[in-house]
Amino acid sequence: MVPVDAVDYGTAAGGGDSGTSQPRTVDALAAYRNRTGSIPGVGRRHDELLAADGSVRPHWAELVAGLEESGRGGERALQSRVRGLVDDHGITYNPIPADGSDSVAAPVRWGLDGIPLVLGADDWDSLERGLVQRSRLLDALLTDLYGPMRTVSKGLIPPALVFGDPGYIREAHGITIPGPRQLFIHAADVGRGADGRFRVVADRTQAPSGIGYALADRRVMSRATPELFQDTNPRPLSTFARAVRLALIDAAPAAAEDPVVVVLSPGSHSETAFDQAYLATVLGFPLVENADLVVRDGCLWMRSLGRLRRVDVVLRRVDAEFTDPLDLRPDSRLGVVGLVEVLRRGAVSMVNTLGSGVLENPALPPLLPALCRALLDEDLLLESTPATWGGEPHGVSRLVSRVRSLVFRSVTTRETVVGHDLDDAAADAFAGRLRAQPWTWVGQEVPEFSVAPAGSGFGGTIGAAEVGIRLFSVAQRAGYMPMNGGLGQVLVTSPVAEPLITVASKDVWVRSAERVTPADSAPNTPPASAEELPHYAAASNVDVVSSPRVLGDLFWFGRYSERAEDMTRLLIAARERHQDYRSMPWLDGSDSLPILLEAVTRVSGAGPGFLVEATRADAVTEFRSLTLSIDRLGSVAQSVDRLQQAARGVRDQLSNDTWAVLSRIDTALDELSASSAADGAQLAATQSAVLRGLLSLSGLAAESMVRDPGWYLMDCGRRIERGLQLTALLSATLSHALTPSTEQAVIDSVLSAAESSVIYRRRNRGRARPAAVAQLLLFDEGNPRSLVYQLARIKDDLGALPDASGTSRGEKLVEQIAVRLRRIDPGDLESVDASGRRVELIELVDGIHRQLEELSRVVLATHMVLPGGTQPLWGTVGRRQKQWNGTKNGDRA
Repeated sequence: MVPVDAVDYGTAAGGGDSGTSQPRTVDALAAYRNRTGSIPGVGRRHDELLAADGSVRPHWAELVAGLEESGRGGERALQSRVRGLVDDHGITYNPIPADGSDSVAAPVRWGLDGIPLVLGADDWDSLERGLVQRSRLLDALLTDLYGPMRTVSKGLIPPALVFGDPGYIREAHGITIPGPRQLFIHAADVGRGADGRFRVVADRTQAPSGIGYALADRRVMSRATPELFQDTNPRPLSTFARAVRLALIDAAPAAAEDPVVVVLSPGSHSETAFDQAYLATVLGFPLVENADLVVRDGCLWMRSLGRLRRVDVVLRRVDAEFTDPLDLRPDSRLGVVGLVEVLRRGAVSMVNTLGSGVLENPALPPLLPALCRALLDEDLLLESTPATWGGEPHGVSRLVSRVRSLVFRSVTTRETVVGHDLDDAAADAFAGRLRAQPWTWVGQEVPEFSVAPAGSGFGGTIGAAEVGIRLFSVAQRAGYMPMNGGLGQVLVTSPVAEPLITVASKDVWVRSAERVTPADSAPNTPPASAEELPHYAAASNVDVVSSPRVLGDLFWFGRYSERAEDMTRLLIAARERHQDYRSMPWLDGSDSLPILLEAVTRVSGAGPGFLVEATRADAVTEFRSLTLSIDRLGSVAQSVDRLQQAARGVRDQLSNDTWAVLSRIDTALDELSASSAADGAQLAATQSAVLRGLLSLSGLAAESMVRDPGWYLMDCGRRIERGLQLTALLSATLSHALTPSTEQAVIDSVLSAAESSVIYRRRNRGRARPAAVAQLLLFDEGNPRSLVYQLARIKDDLGALPDASGTSRGEKLVEQIAVRLRRIDPGDLESVDASGRRVELIELVDGIHRQLEELSRVVLATHMVLPGGTQPLWGTVGRRQKQWNGTKNGDRA
């Protein structure tokens, strides 16, 4: 390579004034070159950016020129924008606990590098051809292994490799899906060696992850770098998403007229929960879990508010062995009882098919060249990372001789041993295991990866990192269609680790030989025929899931969002009153402070709190704890955390803007957490920011969600919670007669917490009367914060549900509460007994509070429990079966 300071980005990029841009260019290239020098063995690695003579490769020219124009600090600003957009889109992953426990870790931000990985048209052409051929080969192999098994009978694959592989599912033998392809989605992890050739590190065929992340990465990058994106003009990914959708519809059984397609997820605590939910959202298909599905009369059904809807296609993101606790793994809590039998009957199509994980067998790559010639009559185009199977002639001797330099994988258990990590004693012991059962082990060379520019982790400058790509293809009628790019990965390969350590993802920009517009279709995009378009449109009308699980998450989404908002308002009101009186306790109305502080504790339930006098002396610390402590019952942070958990469970049904709002709330809480414990200004700023976020969330729910059963139950939860918070607040503050000045201060704070101060002052000219407060907050039908208003909304919500009768237990309970209110004269609530207690007020608000709690239990028991009783899994093709088929979309569970 030529010296780095002799290279000019502006000139190499084919544009710009080299005289003005060279200083910046030299700095950038120097930083990149210095970083490459810090990577072990970099001289033997392929450089994606720089050619052998040190010049910028042509397909990077526009991107490099754009980075040059951004000036000093441009990379830092770009990475900041990317992080902000990642947060706004709620892109996360759930890390697996390092100790292997079943504990649930909090989701963490997805790492996305602000500098994409650019591939030239020639490189992509070779990758595309190799990937498509490899997909065809693995599909042919999968079809054979679960069919005639000629590859085994002819000795192309040793029987032990098939029957000893945990990925081979015997129960799946003979199960097929309609169409010519049995492998639906194929993913391949690819690295580029020092010779510039791409090689497959591993094939992913079980339930490949990453498509959702790749699509989300592209969405972020196109917004973070619109000018660079336009100048570079990478091939679009939208065509791949459309192809996946159409392929799923085509995979339905022949008898399905309007196929219902679902995406089966392990749940919101899965490591790639976002990936699954985002993919389901992009495809427009419901995201379901096992609790949403049930087998009845030989078919698979989706629960929907007490009814059943026939499912025709399942895009599986659950490992095969967990899909059916009846036929496969009895301890599985992720599968559906009887699903395997439904698949045998051909009543539903599942992709990837059960047992496709056998193609991930680590001993297969060395056999693929021969299999390719036997099955396709072609030479393998995209090679694998070199590997040796211990069962081949002289295989064990080669493995033992290199026990300290290979990565070993077990065929039978998928155990992995990294030879670099073994000391002498461990190496000798492992060599003994190899000699004892050589056929169960495969030794793979340490994979090679190229280096490319990266922004993540380099302090705002362009550094160099090793990169790999996960490529994807989807089955089509005529073959396989690849995604134009894939999921790029920034890797740490030294020391050698298994699995590879991924620092961040990268958007992969594939250049075209000729410039294309975003609307252009990518190569191999299947044309939409006139017959396909109506099929596509009909299947696009799939309703959202209304299973007990989903309805429960939406109900609690409404409750926790309201709980967080009401507690934030109450904390703000109490904190402001504390500021008024803490240093001037002699002022009129100062006696209101302990009443309000105790009300905060009683309403939140986070005792003992302000019920202890010592806590009142350090009120700011308590306010901070009730705002920030996720472990405290009723705190703002706990409600926000529960709100986010509920939201993640129904991510595919919420507006994308929801995650931007939740991100801002998290940011506000993080800022408070990082501040001094005595920083009252930051406490006030955080509470205000959280309140604004919660109000935005309320607005999104009101204006951006379709009015379906889930929305009505979400709104019902919000209204019940508002009623509970209001009655608890009134009971804690107005239950005793107070001096006029104290009562005035208490009422002012109550009205502030209930967001009713303005209208109260306008109507009552500021006079503090409990009866007037009760009239506004309990009986005023025009006040959206009043109790009677909440009851009216709850009645409407329950009445809008499909199974509403007007006489259900929940609807009757709402009417009982309303009748109780109608029988009360607000003026009577001011009366006090000899001890100064407002008995009628206490009995009213406490009684209604208990009734609202009962209403919540009734709603949960009515709409969010699984149907009981014994139902036939299989049934017979008789009158009952005909009834199921004849009313496919409306049967009662």
